[in-house]
Amino acid sequence: MDLFALTRALVDLDSTTGREQPVVDFLSVRLCELATRYQGRVERMNAAPGRDNLLVCFGNPSVTLSTHMDTVPPYFPASEDDTHIYGRGACDAKGILAAMVAAAEKLLDSGTRDFALLFVVGEERDSAGAIAAAASPRGSRFLINGEPTENRLALGSKGTLRYEISARGKLAHSAYPELGHSAIHALLDALSEIRSIVLPQDPLLGESTMNVGTISGGRAPNVIADEARAEIMFRLVAEPDSLRAAVARAAAKHKVEAREVLFNPAVRLAALEGIPTTVVAFTTDIPTFNGAWGQPFLIGPGSIHVAHTAEERISKQELIEAVEIYARMVRQLLTTGVLVS
Repeated sequence: MDLFALTRALVDLDSTTGREQPVVDFLSVRLCELATRYQGRVERMNAAPGRDNLLVCFGNPSVTLSTHMDTVPPYFPASEDDTHIYGRGACDAKGILAAMVAAAEKLLDSGTRDFALLFVVGEERDSAGAIAAAASPRGSRFLINGEPTENRLALGSKGTLRYEISARGKLAHSAYPELGHSAIHALLDALSEIRSIVLPQDPLLGESTMNVGTISGGRAPNVIADEARAEIMFRLVAEPDSLRAAVARAAAKHKVEAREVLFNPAVRLAALEGIPTTVVAFTTDIPTFNGAWGQPFLIGPGSIHVAHTAEERISKQELIEAVEIYARMVRQLLTTGVLVS
């Protein structure tokens, strides 16, 4: 299966977070064929009930190529024209996955070994795959993590801090609001104050940002709402302590609950000579790996600006270039054998 055909086959499998197993099963067959041809070994690493990571090792891996198999909703299948492949996961991150498999074949054909492929579940939601992998390292010294960076090495990426904000109220007839207490009003007041928090900036990573991603609650227009909730996410460029304190103060003031759901710190990453660099605002599994699979690098084909959208796509030319970049990086890191600053 060639690079474009593999990308399309992966995109055509719905692997929305929590439903990755069809891709796991498909890739398992593909990777077992690769391992058989080149004396490698394939391992399914359980990350959560019914959800497996896939690892294939050749020799004694010092370098690991890794990306994720899950996608955000909604799923839509692949299509193709002369220049691009379209569909959910095309650039985030199934095209990247296909390029890593193709790079592995290229390396093995030339006699290069001592590297691994690690494909994980859950990056888009719970990082279950990276958590499981971090708890079971295999001695790799370098991790090349794949996300859409337009084939440029990311020198840093923002962190994330996600909360669920919930409010409780008292039901009443909307004609007599004094007899009740609106959870929606309390939630909106708390969100308004949280949105007014002055967020930190960083010379390399830029500005922190905040998004109210979901909001729901209430029973009917003529009923004072007894419950309401929202999910919010900060993109971090600094330590979160002052931000956590500000959220806690807003929650206490408006008598709502702010439950921290996810935290990943901002990271600063290394460069390699000869590869253009960038800085990205999104978060990856790199903080969750926490160095367990070696010093991380972040690079992949595709643009983050079309990831998670109805126009998700990846350039065929970037896919071809990514294969060469990944193969070159593996060879370079195997040859230098030292940490890169």
